Amino acid sequence: MTQTDEMLFATEAQQIQQRADQSVEIATEKYLIFSSDNLMYGIKAEQVKDIITDYAITGIPQVPNYVRGVINLRGQIIPMLDIRLRLGKAPQDNFCGIVVDVDGNMVGILVDMVEQMVDVPLGDILPVPTNSGQAMVSGMCTLPDGNTMLELDCGLLLHD
Repeated sequence: MTQTDEMLFATEAQQIQQRADQSVEIATEKYLIFSSDNLMYGIKAEQVKDIITDYAITGIPQVPNYVRGVINLRGQIIPMLDIRLRLGKAPQDNFCGIVVDVDGNMVGILVDMVEQMVDVPLGDILPVPTNSGQAMVSGMCTLPDGNTMLELDCGLLLHD
């Protein structure tokens, strides 16, 4: 076998290995991405039950200021939390809602805008620095478009 033949076989072997490496599936999880106060947040898609707009919110007394009220969604009463107020930001009038399942309880989250659904490789989600003021954020990662996603821990939305 000549040196040229050896190089040809080596190149073919490298190409086969590259294809094999590319075919290995990376474990991912789907996230619904939304924006609030110019930040991108993500919620695991398995928690999202509905995306709503134009629902009348009925205010209720003696609740924290971030609880804007309740809605009747197909016969089910759902509390609506304003993510901006919950994170200590100024409220906004234009919003849409994401209904999520938090430990068996349906809760609505008012956000500025729902952006997209993305697959995030599990290994890409990094812990949040401990001195960060984002108590309801459990992780962060860079999205394919270059934006940073903050992973929202929906369970912590309900606790003070």
